[in-house]
Amino acid sequence: MQKLFWPIRLDGLGRQVFILEIGGSNPPWVTNLKKFLTMAHHKSAKKRIRSNEKKRLYNRYYKKTMRTMIKKILATTDPNEAINMLPSFYSVVDKNVKRGIIHKNKGANLKHKMTKELNKRKNLTTA
Repeated sequence: MQKLFWPIRLDGLGRQVFILEIGGSNPPWVTNLKKFLTMAHHKSAKKRIRSNEKKRLYNRYYKKTMRTMIKKILATTDPNEAINMLPSFYSVVDKNVKRGIIHKNKGANLKHKMTKELNKRKNLTTA
């Protein structure tokens, strides 16, 4: 009888969980599951798991807000209206950089690409 450990993630908590599989080469969700072994055994490690989950949700919200703003600006047909939305976009990107949600180079790249795209649209409409 062969015993295999299959690493999986549970509940989006960011902790590594192993499932002990008894015999066979089937994936663990098909075979008999005998035992769950969680990695966090200390109080501080369990607290770290909880705090990381809160931070992950917080970061996800602000990243999603930024991506939504990008889509909204790119979906705008009027280039002047899109250019008027640009300062608020810069503000959102700068706040995400300040919070440490995205790297400062990524923020600079996003702002540059957006400005370049809007300038291209503006030049197409004036020509």
